Amino acid sequence: MTALAARVDSNASLWNATLPLLGGTMLVILALFWRDSAQIFDIWWNISTYSHCLLLPPIIVWLVWQRKAELAALTPAAWWPGLLWGAAGAAIWLGGAMLDINFARHLALLILLQSAVLTLTGPMVGRGLAFPFLFSFFLVPFGDELIYPLQIVTAEMSMVLLGWSGIPAHLSGLYIATPAGLFHVAEACSGVKFLIAMVALGALVANLCFNSARRRIAFLAACVIVPIVANGIRAWGTIIIAHYHGLDFAAGFDHIFYGWIFFGVVIGLVLAAAWPFFDKSADAAAFDPARLQGAFAGKIEERPAAAALVGIAALPLAIAAMLF
Repeated sequence: MTALAARVDSNASLWNATLPLLGGTMLVILALFWRDSAQIFDIWWNISTYSHCLLLPPIIVWLVWQRKAELAALTPAAWWPGLLWGAAGAAIWLGGAMLDINFARHLALLILLQSAVLTLTGPMVGRGLAFPFLFSFFLVPFGDELIYPLQIVTAEMSMVLLGWSGIPAHLSGLYIATPAGLFHVAEACSGVKFLIAMVALGALVANLCFNSARRRIAFLAACVIVPIVANGIRAWGTIIIAHYHGLDFAAGFDHIFYGWIFFGVVIGLVLAAAWPFFDKSADAAAFDPARLQGAFAGKIEERPAAAALVGIAALPLAIAAMLF
């Protein structure tokens, strides 16, 4: 039996004891913050900007499952410094509740769940799950603050492209006047939902397909720049079609083609352009467990750690109940 196999075998009983406790603790946290959990799901389900988030939980589960062989070689152990991350989450939630900031409460819930993993499994496992941890931040609905700046960028790009096309146009705020009519660069035309989805996809592909940090950064930069440019082209194309074929035809064409079909093509082009530069094999290990294995300070008993974490999570709720 190899040293790695022996370690996996010796860790099996520890994982069998840790996983039910971890799952139970995470369920208790979700139950305590059921209003925030329900609100997050409602946003995912009913607001198209965040509909891609419905795909993220199974992707995160898959990312963890992809690492199961390496994680099995790590020894889980409860770690009290993980409670500090939970305390940070509790403080953020209380601040969000006092200031009525949904984003803060939603972010805090995610941090508390991450803290459960870090507290009950330890820093070695936490390092092994570094990318799923970071990727999970895309679960938190964000990006509304980008809508207006993206509307401005889209309008300005459209004006430049219209000038190159020889079509007279006048920009007033978010309204573009042309001989074909008056066009409003509305919130739905900002491209924010495609940008957020593209960045999430880019982060996933960068981790799975690239080893080089420079290539990862370049690919992520493309995932930011390309959808913004593509959305400007989309707005310009709609105006061009209206100019030559009428407003009604342009509106119908925009609804049918210039939605996810157009951006699906854009995603395909970005991935196709990046394909020759992929430098990570499909069967490459997510991480080397031998590099993460080792002794660390701060170990505590699992059950008291779980109880402490639940207490930390419940504290801001109790304070909020007294204050409000």
